[in-house]
Amino acid sequence: MTTTQPVTISASRQAIVQIQPLGFPWVTVDPFLFCAYHDDAYPAGNGAMGPAASLAGRNLGQDFSRKDGWSMYHGNPIPGFPSHPHRGFETVTIVRKGLIDHSDSLGAAARFGQGDVQWLTAGRGIVHAEMFPLLDTAAPNTTELFQIWLNLPARNKMVAPHFTMFWAQDIPRASFEDEQGRRTDVSVVAGQLAEAGAPLPPPPDSWAAQSDADVAIWTVKMQAGAHWQLPPAKPGSRRSLYFFKGQTVEVAGERIDSHAAIELRGDAAVDIVNGPDEVAEFLLLQGRPIAEPVAQYGPFVMNTQAEIHQAFADYQSTQFGGWPWPDSAPVHGQEPTRFARHPSGREELQKT
Repeated sequence: MTTTQPVTISASRQAIVQIQPLGFPWVTVDPFLFCAYHDDAYPAGNGAMGPAASLAGRNLGQDFSRKDGWSMYHGNPIPGFPSHPHRGFETVTIVRKGLIDHSDSLGAAARFGQGDVQWLTAGRGIVHAEMFPLLDTAAPNTTELFQIWLNLPARNKMVAPHFTMFWAQDIPRASFEDEQGRRTDVSVVAGQLAEAGAPLPPPPDSWAAQSDADVAIWTVKMQAGAHWQLPPAKPGSRRSLYFFKGQTVEVAGERIDSHAAIELRGDAAVDIVNGPDEVAEFLLLQGRPIAEPVAQYGPFVMNTQAEIHQAFADYQSTQFGGWPWPDSAPVHGQEPTRFARHPSGREELQKT
């Protein structure tokens, strides 16, 4: 089956709800709002953390062109996303390759990547920058990441902002082998998978912190030919499985020959079989719906249009606490060490 058009499976006992082709951003379901997958083959750096390549022909400040396999996004001369506000939801940023330089209006700063995850509760309002420094001047600077937006319920939309780092070595993982010894590896950013051990605690006001919310954010990597069964979620949860790397897979008996967003029935165990030729990779997003009205305009997600108007007014009058950095796109030097400096002043350093 080739997923060029959405396909709905109507039989009540089928595990698949629908299949849609991947676009940009990826289609999500409540409690998730947005998922962007960035996979940029940046060239060697120019010594000033930008690309050692001509920027001619790019719409700088708004470059999503993927010209030569990469984009500058809103950055100039360093790719990334200079300072911008958020209110009313959370961002979960999973960096698989490359480095991200974070700076925010709380005074927090971080350089993270190589499997690290940042979880940021915007709450009543935060301004942050996410820049992609290209440190290697002798080789390409591949950058690969997911940014996921997780909604907040109405009662938590105006909580204090919160900055959290999950370092790669602390993220729970589990490996499974099928009868032929072919392996499936699962990384558990959020949620519970018994074989992975105790989950990491999400931020305190997150929907993921609710005991019955059943939020899961997993990445899954399957060897060629591997077979694995995705365990069922709790009744009432919704889940999407994003097939984004690989050639052909079979999900709940359906052959899928192109990258796709697969919405699954939450309470069903689902058999996944990778094709014989390539590694396959998936992102799983799961959770009980918040089931509240969503009003969204750009970087603000509230419940009513009146709250959106108030968010704009608050940002214009307060800048959500102001911007403590000397420019709109801070980067953190040429040293590749991963680190986090929290609003309290506490610092964490990671080995390169």
